[in-house]
Amino acid sequence: MPLPFLPGNTPNPHLGKEKFHKSQHFEYFNGLPMLVESDKPVMGGGRLSGKKIKPLYSVHPKAGSDLPSWVAFDKQVLCFEAYFHEKVPMAQDEAYRIRKCKIYFYIEDETIQVVEPECKNSGIPQGTLIHRHRIHLPPPNDGSFYNIFHFNINQQMVFYSRTFTVTNCDSFTRNFLTKLGMRVNDPAPVPDDPFSKQREKLEESMKPLRPYERRDTLKKFLDHDGKVLRFSCIWEDPRWMNVHKGPRELVLHYYLADDTISITEVVPPNSGRLTITKFLRRSKLPKHAPAQMKQPGQVTDRTVLNVLASDSQGERFMLDNLKTGALNEEFYTDSDLVVGGTLNVWGRKVTITDCDEFTKNYYRSQYGIEGFTPVQYKAPPAPKPPKPVPPYNGFGSEEDSLSSCRRILLKPPKKDFHKFMTKDRNVLNFCAKLMTADPVDRDRAFILSFYLCDDSMSVFEQPQKNSGVLGGKFLERRRVKKPGQQLFKSEPSEYFKAQDLYVGVVLSINGRNFQLVDADEYTLNYMEQHADEFPKANTGSILSKLRSIPEGKRSEIRKFLTLSDPTNTGFIPYESFRGLLMGLDCGLSEHEALVLGRCFSEHKQPEEDVGLMLAVAQDILKRKHFERFPEMVRDFSHHDRRKTGRLSTKETRTICKAFQLPVPGNLLEGLLSKFCHGDDVDYHAFIAGLNWLENPAPPVMPEDILRFEVNPRFDGGGAALKNINYSTLLQEVFSFTSNHEDPAAIISAQDAVKVQGVKAEPYFSSGSALLLRRGELSKVFLAALRHSGDSSVPMGIGTGSGMEGGNAQA
Repeated sequence: MPLPFLPGNTPNPHLGKEKFHKSQHFEYFNGLPMLVESDKPVMGGGRLSGKKIKPLYSVHPKAGSDLPSWVAFDKQVLCFEAYFHEKVPMAQDEAYRIRKCKIYFYIEDETIQVVEPECKNSGIPQGTLIHRHRIHLPPPNDGSFYNIFHFNINQQMVFYSRTFTVTNCDSFTRNFLTKLGMRVNDPAPVPDDPFSKQREKLEESMKPLRPYERRDTLKKFLDHDGKVLRFSCIWEDPRWMNVHKGPRELVLHYYLADDTISITEVVPPNSGRLTITKFLRRSKLPKHAPAQMKQPGQVTDRTVLNVLASDSQGERFMLDNLKTGALNEEFYTDSDLVVGGTLNVWGRKVTITDCDEFTKNYYRSQYGIEGFTPVQYKAPPAPKPPKPVPPYNGFGSEEDSLSSCRRILLKPPKKDFHKFMTKDRNVLNFCAKLMTADPVDRDRAFILSFYLCDDSMSVFEQPQKNSGVLGGKFLERRRVKKPGQQLFKSEPSEYFKAQDLYVGVVLSINGRNFQLVDADEYTLNYMEQHADEFPKANTGSILSKLRSIPEGKRSEIRKFLTLSDPTNTGFIPYESFRGLLMGLDCGLSEHEALVLGRCFSEHKQPEEDVGLMLAVAQDILKRKHFERFPEMVRDFSHHDRRKTGRLSTKETRTICKAFQLPVPGNLLEGLLSKFCHGDDVDYHAFIAGLNWLENPAPPVMPEDILRFEVNPRFDGGGAALKNINYSTLLQEVFSFTSNHEDPAAIISAQDAVKVQGVKAEPYFSSGSALLLRRGELSKVFLAALRHSGDSSVPMGIGTGSGMEGGNAQA
């Protein structure tokens, strides 16, 4: 039972309140004082009974878990097509208008914008009818705003007392509303606007007094701008031909951008004419010219008919829509220009004789024309009389003296700069000896260096102990002439080239005969890689010489090879192979035999001991007092972005050069190849192996250090060849099949026997001490790997006490 509405029986609304001030009606927005709405008209910031506060936030569908609406719906707009009915009072032609517009609803903040497309000459303000903002609902719900659920097709919406009918929407809007669970209605028809139809009929019936005809040539200009056809022409001028015994030469340019033609004249030297070469300025060239001179106003695109004049109505005239007075004049186009054709250049007959390559390609692709035979209009020029060159007088170089005979202003002779840049630092080194009967000179050793950048050579004599001959520079670097040439002659002298140098050849240098007996590995590799430049190193030509051997000698070659291989392994020594090739009558030189032996040799290089390499490197670093190993590790770790413990070989080499690691280049490259896995280097193991402070290696012999510090220049010639695979050579040249087992299988079996028997071979003759220390030096390499954390290295390897065990484990 409720209490009666008496004093003391009703609850006190002021209980628990601490503020009883009156709400303010003015606030500052963007620095300006403005009157706010009366949402808080009572004491203490409350509101009257029945008063509703407008919503502060829009209604949005939920998109994601944490993204706010202004991020999730950024740049997403719903587009609706609509129209509204507008009355036109006090108008004779129309009573109402149907104005079409588009309603844009921005989902991020539910603002609305209404835009009416502009119509030409409408006479009414169009464009943005309602700027973007939130729009209140019509009364009595004017306290709320339009949201996304108020929009649908085929319904009416009231914006500021103006009723808009939504007729359609785009595909994005339809899909968005469908995903919200709304049922989108079918599109509604738009009623016709009677005034718009009336204007369309009026515009169709109108015939303007000055109809401007527009010819759009922009596309043709953009497609063919800068493209010009060039023709060579002649004009048979009687006055010119009587004096110069020939026609006048012209050059015709046809511009494809605007179909204009310009002609210039080729004025020959000493012709007695001024250097005015313009024959026809750039313009369109009519086909039928010259014609009768036209009167002023006769040549017009449109004809003016019935010209009237009055004081009251002014001037009036009509235009000829049938274009009866227009003159259609024909101009030359690109299809009229052919080689051998004739043009009428304002009464002068010009014959086209030839064209350039661009013009030929244009006519091939555009018209399919292939015949471009030039027109011969003059006799071929007489051959120029020879200009004899005086013989060389001995002053300066021959090239310098020859340049002084060719021009008055002296210039230095030009050098082949491209050859200098591409082949700079490419030097071919050969070992040579003197061809003499003197026993002292016969034992002298020379190194002949040929520089490919300028075809110069130098000869250096290696000093020998107790020989009685001082070594050093024997020939200064310069170009060397071939023997048997006259000194004072008109023709240029011939010099030695790179193709004249090969193993076994005899060169006459300053009256001394040198025979090239060997070449270094770089020279042999370079000549084999550039076999097209060096015929003596071309394997194909060498094999073709062997294939030219008659059938009678082939069986003898096979018997000789069989006797040279009593164990039937498929390999013979290089000396026997060389003696066989040099005894054949097929014109093979010493260099060709060497190249053939390298091609079919047993490609097995002795591997260097990693422990010995690390011991030599540590000895060099200790003598150089290099102790920056922690800094190198920090730098390696800094460049290792992925923290894998590995870097590329190029980066590792760069860091070593940055720290100026005093290790010879060949030794450094060998160590990098040993610590390399694919293309990456384990830099922890690499630094640990070089760190002589933490992982000291046993002392090494002086000859071991010299082996890596001094790089021998001649290490890849015939001395490095041991066994030749003659079975492959017979199969390649004579198509013989050897009656023995697979050489590769035999070699692999022999290697297995050597490994089981722990049969170690020294690297050179004085390597007995090295053989005793190989097990100890290998421990340095294994310790470096374990220091890097490589789990693939067994802990038991390298701990043997004996010489053989250490060798086998290494």
